[in-house]
Amino acid sequence: MSRAAWARFATFALASLLLAGCASRGTRVVLLPQEDGTPSAVVVRTKGGEQLVSQPYQRATALVGSDKAPTLDKADENAVRESNKQLFDLAPPKPQRFVLYFDAGGTVLTSQSKLELDSVIQAAMAHPGADITVTGHTDTRGSMTRNDQLGLQRATEIKGLLVQRGFPDNRIESVGRGQRELLVPTADQVDEPRNRRVVVLVR
Repeated sequence: MSRAAWARFATFALASLLLAGCASRGTRVVLLPQEDGTPSAVVVRTKGGEQLVSQPYQRATALVGSDKAPTLDKADENAVRESNKQLFDLAPPKPQRFVLYFDAGGTVLTSQSKLELDSVIQAAMAHPGADITVTGHTDTRGSMTRNDQLGLQRATEIKGLLVQRGFPDNRIESVGRGQRELLVPTADQVDEPRNRRVVVLVR
């Protein structure tokens, strides 16, 4: 389960826990934040109306027997985490992001990135159930078509190294983006070492 999926699950699980804990008074829903900061929201609806819960740790309370819409306030983050520790302990580890750089024109890692590759492999092997995305990039030297191919070749090269070390092939996705997502914006036909890279996401 991804952390985003866990956050959605945890929001509703937390609502169920709060409901069980205050059944005599009503229902409470606390919105948990997304790990990457992307917005999220839930609607809490009663016979008397509805409220949009859209801020991290915002809480909606619907009282039993009331014909009013739910009320909104903000729960204390530390109190929520402390009283629901087991739920938060179930959260998957945060994604790990690595960037490896290449010599010009091919799939050979720079000397520094060859050393950093060990950190990628260690992170992957430490989480055998993880999914890995390897995205290959290039600078703007050469044609768009050639750079799309080269970006994919770089991603495939790193995927192969991970598979050689024993990480399951079916848990690694390799993608080529060529020069479409430049780290350092440049004009065409510019040799920029920081754009010749792969981004490895272990999650």
